[in-house]
Amino acid sequence: MTLHGLSLRDLEYLVAVAEHGHFGRAADACHVSQPSLSAGVRKVEEMLGFRVFERTSRKVLLTQRGAAAIGRAHRVIEAAELFLAPVPAGGDPLSGRFVLGAIATIGPYLFRHVLAPLRDAHPHLDLIIEEGLTGNLIDRLRDGTLDAVILSPPVTDDGLRIEACYRERFQLAEAAKAARESGPVELGELDMQNAVLLEDGHCLRDQTLSVCATAGIRPRQTAMSLETLKAMVAAGAGFSLIPETAVGDTLGGLIRYRSFRDPRIGRTVALAWRRSRTEDADVRALLNLLRRVPPPGAMRIDGGGSD
Repeated sequence: MTLHGLSLRDLEYLVAVAEHGHFGRAADACHVSQPSLSAGVRKVEEMLGFRVFERTSRKVLLTQRGAAAIGRAHRVIEAAELFLAPVPAGGDPLSGRFVLGAIATIGPYLFRHVLAPLRDAHPHLDLIIEEGLTGNLIDRLRDGTLDAVILSPPVTDDGLRIEACYRERFQLAEAAKAARESGPVELGELDMQNAVLLEDGHCLRDQTLSVCATAGIRPRQTAMSLETLKAMVAAGAGFSLIPETAVGDTLGGLIRYRSFRDPRIGRTVALAWRRSRTEDADVRALLNLLRRVPPPGAMRIDGGGSD
């Protein structure tokens, strides 16, 4: 069966003839000529394979199968009217299914603080969280698998809108037994041959290398996760730069954290979504909450970002 050539207007003609029992009166009610209406009715009858109406010299009667067809036509027209009815814009924009990606160096340290206020503010939200590397998450955001991604700029993609949520400083993490000084540290004092970083693909690795670019030295050891990175530092493998929201555990006192004298040494955490997402009230509701309740150790950003 094919619906090619069938229109709702044809079904309206069918219903009008059934209601008026006359082709002429039905044509007047539909504001069309009688030949146009008759042609529409014949088209539907040909597609159905049977006569809907029994035509006599005085009136038009419904056939037995025609009566069932008219009932179906009514339901199709009602469904079309419901489909075209205005959709209310009120209510909680952040409700229903929402798939949120987060990079591995942000998600575990952000969600432990933000999920409770997010649930309180948006109780009907069906949140699905996915974790990954920046490049993979951006690809999934582009193809529509994800609704938004929490990441750390820079990200170059004209098809994405990127808005800052909060900013956090980096802390120097070093083995407590190897530490000789306390207090804030100057970046230039560090021997970059002892730097321990994450594997390729983590934006935190790229940011750390960017901060230490003047040294021109590649790290001697790498880790797959931020927690493993901290364990390697605790074991004496070297030092690393840790986002302030991830500092927390000292692994039984084996790690000591020190701040940098330059407060600009850090990163911005942002929310990214597709520019083509014309109705983005849900994403902006999430953005506003992330700005309102940043995790401990983060610096609030009240607005703005990169567009």
